[in-house]
Amino acid sequence: MTAVEEWKRLLDESGELTSGAADRIIATHGDRGVRAIEAVGEERVKQYRDFTVVVGHSDEYVVEDGTCDCEDSRYNLDPEDPTQLCWHVIATKIARRIDAVDHHDMWYSEVREFL
Repeated sequence: MTAVEEWKRLLDESGELTSGAADRIIATHGDRGVRAIEAVGEERVKQYRDFTVVVGHSDEYVVEDGTCDCEDSRYNLDPEDPTQLCWHVIATKIARRIDAVDHHDMWYSEVREFL
């Protein structure tokens, strides 16, 4: 079992972000894990009809099919290594497992036009 599978299992079992799961996320992902946990706690993982979006401090990032459109994902991470995930993807995985996604019954593509 990979480190990512381990923390996902912990979340699935408890249904909440326990200290043990948080410790495992941070041990696996470092600062990215910390930022992901903060985003979930601040309800910045949004689900629209067409995309999941994680609200960052300066932009919003689309997470789709376990991938993200951020520069960290494009330039810094090895797509072949399952432990290398940007904090937006980590936050999405956490939020989905603990039912902490903020749902919006609208199309993000329409909302994005106004941002």
